[in-house]
Amino acid sequence: MRRLKAKLAGDGIHVGRKLIKRQMEEMGIYCIYPKPNLSKRNMAHKIHPYLLRNISITLPNQVWAVDISYIKMGRSHMYLTAIIDWYSRYIVGWALSDTLDTAPVLEAVSNAIAKYGKPDIINSDQGSQSTSSEYTEFIKKEEIRQSMDGKARWVDNVIIERWFRSLKCDHIYINEYENPKELRAGISGYISDYNTIRPHQTFKYLTPMTVYTSKRAA
Repeated sequence: MRRLKAKLAGDGIHVGRKLIKRQMEEMGIYCIYPKPNLSKRNMAHKIHPYLLRNISITLPNQVWAVDISYIKMGRSHMYLTAIIDWYSRYIVGWALSDTLDTAPVLEAVSNAIAKYGKPDIINSDQGSQSTSSEYTEFIKKEEIRQSMDGKARWVDNVIIERWFRSLKCDHIYINEYENPKELRAGISGYISDYNTIRPHQTFKYLTPMTVYTSKRAA
């Protein structure tokens, strides 16, 4: 509600959080919470240590977080890979696929690097996609330090987990996408709005794009 209050204020509508809460309750607007992600570890693959503990993240492209989430679609489903810049909360890359394999992860990461440059560290969970030889060799070739969450510690990658929660609560669950084309367009529009229009509480309601670009230019 804080974010909604700030967004309305930016549009010249000044209302309190209590009024927003009451109006939402009267209209039956509430959040539906997503289920945990479906990433599964391959026990034969090497696990990399978690590198983010006790470090200060103060710049864009210092740390990226990548994860995969299940997206319901009509009678079927898709898998969304997304990459977020840890500092600014800016979504730097994403890919949508009907298979839970490494290729979409590599697509999202390589496209993000081509557009925004390389991060110092990229963090993921211990899913088989991030521990595969294709992925780890690509990250090593790009001279990026690979970090992984601790076992059963979703909080280690909390930034991207929170973003998936927002995507599903604010957009996916209130739309009824029936095919990949519609879903892809919907996600693209949501990411564009999230990056460039929606204020973020962490940075005194600046947008992720403002924080990402201004800090990089400084």
